[in-house]
Amino acid sequence: MKIEPRIKSRMTVAEADITQMDVDAIVNAANSSLLGGGGVDGAIHRAAGPELLAECRTLGGCPVGQARMTKGYGLKARHIIHTVGPYYETGEHCERELLASCYRECLRLAAEAGVKSLAFPCISTGVYSYPKSEACRVAIETVVAWLQGNPLPANVIFCCYGDESVLYYRDALKG
Repeated sequence: MKIEPRIKSRMTVAEADITQMDVDAIVNAANSSLLGGGGVDGAIHRAAGPELLAECRTLGGCPVGQARMTKGYGLKARHIIHTVGPYYETGEHCERELLASCYRECLRLAAEAGVKSLAFPCISTGVYSYPKSEACRVAIETVVAWLQGNPLPANVIFCCYGDESVLYYRDALKG
């Protein structure tokens, strides 16, 4: 996929702790209860504090492929956009479509809230077992398609835990 320079300039890859990102919003790779868990989800809940759990209890959960927004509480980020990625089985159970929907829904909520800078983790690649190289391609393709028609968010950061994901994102961005 060829990525226009004006679109590519709106995306960056960083190896960092997403809970420390100084952006308008971060994305939480959550479970459907939105009540915390392991990995990125647990780290975000711990860093944001108990007010996040209290707000999440009012949301009634979130289906796979959709997203919900909360305040950032104890984080530098003003907002947290929670999305529930698919479990990867064989790749023949709509996993790609559901993962792309996660990114689109997060971007939609971000744009509606006037978010200028948004940091994504590598959704579904932890305990949900989505192959990282494919997940990174889906992320880049979906974000590029969104950015081509939308001014917000102005800056999207793919925040990676570990250099393996950094390499996959950078490879996908070569376009």
